Amino acid sequence: MPDTKNIRSKDVDDLLRTLAAMDDEDDIFALLEDLFTVREIRETSQRLAVARLLREGKPYSAIEKTTGASATTIARVSKCLSYGAGGYVKALDLLDAAE
Repeated sequence: MPDTKNIRSKDVDDLLRTLAAMDDEDDIFALLEDLFTVREIRETSQRLAVARLLREGKPYSAIEKTTGASATTIARVSKCLSYGAGGYVKALDLLDAAE
């Protein structure tokens, strides 16, 4: 996993505080549209979908077919689920609780 000490800065903390304070999905989406390209939004969203399917125990081949993600992306997400900072787990727990 990358050394987060090297990327954590005042600017990053400002972004985190902004996202944490926003509670309207349309406002958050508008910010994402301004910050990221359409491709970046799709790829980031795809990774969350991959994480969900991995947690459900789906095989890589089914995840590739369902999401269009590459085997490399699926492996990266899998590694983060197992050894990462816990962000995917927290996000999936939040999504599960909301459903």
